[in-house]
Amino acid sequence: MAQNGSEAGPLIAGVAGRYASALFELAREGRELDTVADSLNQFDALLKESADLRRLVRSPVFSAEQQEAAIGAVLDKTGIGGLAGNFIRLSAANRRLFALPDMIRAFRSLVQDSKGIVRAEVRVAERPSDALIEEIKASLKDIAKAEVDIDLVVDPSLIGGLVVKMGSRMVDASLKTKLNGIRLAMRAAR
Repeated sequence: MAQNGSEAGPLIAGVAGRYASALFELAREGRELDTVADSLNQFDALLKESADLRRLVRSPVFSAEQQEAAIGAVLDKTGIGGLAGNFIRLSAANRRLFALPDMIRAFRSLVQDSKGIVRAEVRVAERPSDALIEEIKASLKDIAKAEVDIDLVVDPSLIGGLVVKMGSRMVDASLKTKLNGIRLAMRAAR
């Protein structure tokens, strides 16, 4: 599955968007948005933890029957059922598991938009304490004037500090960027 400008990117975005929108409407009508979101987040966490599950979801080598059986076993074992479980099973039956991570992200985005929640990506060199995460959230909430959901990304190449992306705004307060700035200033001073 290639992205970065290939034709697969728009296909996935289109499939993910359509499936996520349909699930969102069903969940909203059934007043199950939070339940479905929690179940999808649980499945997404499983995807991030298990290389075997990621391979099953992404690989076209497995037949639809194999994918359905394996996904059904995972869902049964984890207790993911209801609308979210049916949605994941339908994705397997329709040979759309490859787009499931994008579907989950798109669904999450629709839920957040409906609740007025702003999404922010925070990149840090190492995992901060829970207290510091809450402090960052509170600061971003003051700036956004809305509830903020943080995607925390650990990126050791930053060395220290953090990079925050919220909407079209980005603040780079990483040690890596500061050191690069000093390096450029020293070259210019020669």
